[in-house]
Amino acid sequence: MSMINKLKQFKDLRSQAKTMQSALAGEETTVNESGVTLTMNGNLEITGLAIDDEMMEKNKKEKLQDNIKKAHGSALKKMQRVMATKMQEMGGFDLPGLGGNK
Repeated sequence: MSMINKLKQFKDLRSQAKTMQSALAGEETTVNESGVTLTMNGNLEITGLAIDDEMMEKNKKEKLQDNIKKAHGSALKKMQRVMATKMQEMGGFDLPGLGGNK
């Protein structure tokens, strides 16, 4: 493969990645884990966190920490499924060896 073809392939990959990032930026998912509601965007950033008042009691600190971790894990898995679906809808990345369509 010539250097020009490799550069074109790299440019195409960058273009696909930018398109994918733009498509995912608008995605959002929200999960609730035992009094903790967490919202995550397509960039895997936490954009919202709400904690029920009953979880703020002193003797529930450890449970609250565990529930935040669980909520984050659930939101991450859920968003990864959304991302995988989006990638399939957009045709994935068309590079040999990366599981693309060619």
